[in-house]
Amino acid sequence: MRIVAIPVKALGRAKRRLAPALSPLERAALALAMLEDVLDACLGHPGWETWVVSPDEAVLEVAAARRARVVAEEEGPLGRAIRQVERLAAESEAEALAIVPGDLPTLTSEALGRALHTVGPVVLAPSADGVGTSMLLRRPPRCIPSRFGPDSFERHRALAAAKGLPVAVVREPALAFDVDRPDDILRLLGTDDPGRARGVAMELDLAQRLRTRSQGGS
Repeated sequence: MRIVAIPVKALGRAKRRLAPALSPLERAALALAMLEDVLDACLGHPGWETWVVSPDEAVLEVAAARRARVVAEEEGPLGRAIRQVERLAAESEAEALAIVPGDLPTLTSEALGRALHTVGPVVLAPSADGVGTSMLLRRPPRCIPSRFGPDSFERHRALAAAKGLPVAVVREPALAFDVDRPDDILRLLGTDDPGRARGVAMELDLAQRLRTRSQGGS
């Protein structure tokens, strides 16, 4: 068994850095839309199961409706949720575990497929700034510990080096782009991406609102 796991925060805590620009309901709608986009990319890869781990019932309902395996998060934050998935993966005797964030609105099945088929015990996709980790793939799932957070890309590389494990780096723009700040939404709206997240941003008229807000604050 091989697993793609998507950790998702409770919707009430989702995308707090967007709070000055979006209401809680708008942030929740955007977070759910991005999850659906990520599920579109993750589901359907032969030999891979898609798991969604979250404490949020709405998130788990969306995942279950898409026929992903749902994992009710026992205890946050992110690091503990991932360790929960690692434990379940070990109990299932999984041979590979990929951790993919739920906020990659332009992720495609093709881009993810190329990453999943990259050979090596540790496969990393860096975030757009090159500091974070947008995907961590391990064969087996616990060959190195996960260390998401500040400087996680270099920390994952160092952990692999300490164990003498080669690291393959995958640079896929669709894997690197997440939405955390208002400028990220404007960047998403500037693409021709057909995903749900861009559609929600358009329905909320976020381009005009965010530009007006930016001009008002200048």
